[in-house]
Amino acid sequence: MTTSSDFVPYHIPVLADEAISLLDIDAAGTYVDLTFGGGGHSRRILSALGPEGRLYAFDQDRDTAANIPDDGRLHYVESNFRFLRGALRLRGVRQVDGILADLGVSSHHFDEAGRGFSFRNDGPLDMRMNRRGGRTAADVVNGYDADTLARVLRDWGELDTTWKIASCIVRRRETEPILTTRQLVEAVEPCTPKRDGAKFLTKLFQALRIEVNGEMEALKMALEQSLKVLRPGGRLVVISYHSLEDRLVKNFMRSGNFEGRVESDFYGRQLTPFEVVTRKAVLPTAAEIEANPRSRSAKMRAAAKL
Repeated sequence: MTTSSDFVPYHIPVLADEAISLLDIDAAGTYVDLTFGGGGHSRRILSALGPEGRLYAFDQDRDTAANIPDDGRLHYVESNFRFLRGALRLRGVRQVDGILADLGVSSHHFDEAGRGFSFRNDGPLDMRMNRRGGRTAADVVNGYDADTLARVLRDWGELDTTWKIASCIVRRRETEPILTTRQLVEAVEPCTPKRDGAKFLTKLFQALRIEVNGEMEALKMALEQSLKVLRPGGRLVVISYHSLEDRLVKNFMRSGNFEGRVESDFYGRQLTPFEVVTRKAVLPTAAEIEANPRSRSAKMRAAAKL
């Protein structure tokens, strides 16, 4: 465990001041950080809590345990946040006052070549958040047929010409397995645009990471469970980094479903489980983007349970 005096940033928390404000923290309340990571947001929540407050911090990546602060109010939960409700119930928690989720991949993951999250570093094509099991990005790239690969790239990367990209990957793996990030970059080089090549590769790696970790399914499950564990008036605050996530969050906060379909009762009154607190997404300031360029695509939304 770390103390505040020896804490070394593992990931700079994005929109930290704004997130704490939107959580509207009760000093004696119970809160959840669904994405503990480097503990930046958790530390900010702890600083706003009193002696009776509690914080449950989730993370499926065992590496993050090294960042746990020496604070008895924090309860670290080594779990995917898709198991939010069950994990809390096991700990005797039925309702909470606020939930925060920062859906971004931590700087630590991007910077550590051995995790395989970035095309800028050569390393094994892994991309698992939880390295204790499950398929890797190499399994996806080498094992999926061309049609399935194209679907993954279209659905999770929102890329164009996905059949052409999948064909490039299949042709390369017929020669040798694609086992490293560099080999993947080389495999898709014929499909990589001369302009915006980095943007193309970012979307490609994003699509594979989402598929490997089942990120969209996990997000849906956590959002649905948030309704069951938040007390009336409790806040849900979510920071997303690409349009797929933001669309799900926006629709769910608006309507309680992922299609954004707002239903009405017999009298025409809208039936929604939330009051949206942020009419527009909260964005990082120019100063924050300059200090932390990885915050530039962040969008934060908040809602209060009715």
